[in-house]
Amino acid sequence: MNSPSEPVRESGPQSGLDAGTWAQAVEMYRNRYSFIAVGPRAHADWLPDVAAVMHREMADPRGWRGRDPEQGEGELEEDAAFPFRVPPRDTTGAEQWRSRLFEIPRSAVVRLLVMLATDAMDVSRQYGFADRRPDMEQHAQVILSRFPEGSQFFTNTSHGGDQPDFYERVTGCWPLTQYSWDFGLVAVSREEVGLVWSFDAS
Repeated sequence: MNSPSEPVRESGPQSGLDAGTWAQAVEMYRNRYSFIAVGPRAHADWLPDVAAVMHREMADPRGWRGRDPEQGEGELEEDAAFPFRVPPRDTTGAEQWRSRLFEIPRSAVVRLLVMLATDAMDVSRQYGFADRRPDMEQHAQVILSRFPEGSQFFTNTSHGGDQPDFYERVTGCWPLTQYSWDFGLVAVSREEVGLVWSFDAS
């Protein structure tokens, strides 16, 4: 899908960010099979912290609400990280897992977060997107504002290279879950790691 080339405006760091605005932003994913969680960063190499979030071992450091569509489901009794494939502990396995992630600039994150909330994770298929876009982008800005300047952002597609536009249809990914089609964001600040991940279970 072709989209305007102007950058998404970004408010100041953590502008208006609190438990209420965070909860409203997370609600943007209510109609998608999506997982949203933030955990503390305890390691210089953040991979173990991401694994802890996937295993649901760490609570949100601020006590804010996330989203877990598997909560209360039987799959978690057999695999606490379902549906994720967590980073292996051995060096080789961890590097192979990490190779499925691609760093993206901060300027691309809002559109990625919006894309993850759309039908089929495809902006072109989102009904009434032109009307819904301002509110969706505002919610995405709230999520982004939790991770201040200097944070790193990764996703599991090489779409668009160094300057991706996630309002264009994304045609390929390296799944990090037990499904064959999933997209997400790993956000890493000095103090926190966050996951926003959407799945296609069909």
